[in-house]
Amino acid sequence: MEVSFYHLQRQPLDAALPVLLEKALERGWRAIVRGPVRERLEALDTHLWTYDDASFLPHGLAGAGPDPAEQPVLLTDGTDNPNGAACLFLLSGAPVDGYEGYTRTVLMFDGNDEDELAAARAFWKDVKAAGHDATYWQQTDRGGWTRKA
Repeated sequence: MEVSFYHLQRQPLDAALPVLLEKALERGWRAIVRGPVRERLEALDTHLWTYDDASFLPHGLAGAGPDPAEQPVLLTDGTDNPNGAACLFLLSGAPVDGYEGYTRTVLMFDGNDEDELAAARAFWKDVKAAGHDATYWQQTDRGGWTRKA
């Protein structure tokens, strides 16, 4: 199992997350996006429908619409995995419970927020202590990613 840490510095989460979700879907993975509060997930749900006129990112919001098991990408504040996702995206402040049950876990955190940095560092230590593979990715000036560890 791999846990990837994505350090947002140049672009906000709303710009970076859709690209990473598209990559997960290209690999044939279903995804869970776990957030800390329902309101943030509702805003993200709206954003994912409109972020790019040339793209479509199939997704759903847990508790609001079609069967969660049918969603390629499911936005939730819960810790279950109703769509059988292989990839878990953790937004800052979301519970990390059960991350071990996924093929890949991605923590996205704001590099300009000291609390988020501290939480990411603590999670890194936990992941390493558990013996999991951990990678650290930093945003480039153009919004891409460079592996730093």
